[in-house]
Amino acid sequence: MKNTNIAILILFLSFAFNSFAAVILQYHHVSDDTPSSTSISPLQFEAHMQYLADNSFRVVSLSELMNSIRKQQPIPDKTVAITFDDAYLDILTQGKPILDKFNYPFTIFINPGIVNQESEHYLSWQQLKKMAEQGVIIANHGFNHDSLARIPEGLTEKEWLDKQTVLLMNAEKIIEEKTGQSWHYFAYPYGEYTPAIQQWIKDNDFIAFSQQSGAVGLATDLTTVPRFPASKPYDQLTSLKDKLYALPFSITVSDNNAETIFEKHSLESATFNVIVDDFRKAQLNCYVSGIGKQKVEWQEDDSFTINFNAPLPTGRVRANCTAQSKSDPSRYYWYSKPWFILKEGKEWYPL
Repeated sequence: MKNTNIAILILFLSFAFNSFAAVILQYHHVSDDTPSSTSISPLQFEAHMQYLADNSFRVVSLSELMNSIRKQQPIPDKTVAITFDDAYLDILTQGKPILDKFNYPFTIFINPGIVNQESEHYLSWQQLKKMAEQGVIIANHGFNHDSLARIPEGLTEKEWLDKQTVLLMNAEKIIEEKTGQSWHYFAYPYGEYTPAIQQWIKDNDFIAFSQQSGAVGLATDLTTVPRFPASKPYDQLTSLKDKLYALPFSITVSDNNAETIFEKHSLESATFNVIVDDFRKAQLNCYVSGIGKQKVEWQEDDSFTINFNAPLPTGRVRANCTAQSKSDPSRYYWYSKPWFILKEGKEWYPL
């Protein structure tokens, strides 16, 4: 009887822990007149917000969610945070009125160097200051929009990161001077990072947000917090619903599997370690950008390998792995791993 009670308790705790999930949505433009790859129409954006309201999602500030993870406090299920990358003017003119209608908090990741240029397409410091006073979180996207993973010729990795440390801290200082806020939140430009950059984030006491998909939970790595892209072509409600009900798939990688930059044809497989066991192995599915569904080979009860069925294409590539929850079959665990595949000769692909 005692062993049975312990087993039931473990199952209950596992279910409770895994069911507390949050999702962070990532947008850029809210406009009908901007590049489709980074845009959502105002009409569709309002449909997203209406869906959250109609289905009792709890929309919170990014700071509330991050504080819960840092303090390891329970995250109420169906929690959502809303973020925008880049300080586009249409976030204020088209997005904010919709968000205000629902009284939803949100975050904007900005580049002070770009804001300083005073382009008509970007928010001004005066506008950002006013939004900050109204409760909008203004956070760091780097001084400029430099990819941290692309080390300029002639610099070592340490020299490059030392230079970026100065720029990161300068950006944070300017944001604080102009808006009164300093959160030490950083969104990776282009979503590109490496294990060395993750360590750099820790060393500088920042939380970093990436661009790969996945839900957020208490075990989320705060150097690569996942966000679901919600602009085109992922803006349809059918796609949004799947993301909003996603559960945090606790998967870790080690050694070479933690690396993110590879020359074309040099990465043939990847191995992942699984912590969550609330799913059936046969129902784990992994899809990789450009080469489709992959065969999953289990090494042990808590480890699986993908042997790619074709060379990974050049560019930003992601493996999206999902599995149906046993305790709640209406929901799926979701994990995404990014790779940045260089051209032959280790030449970077265009931004």
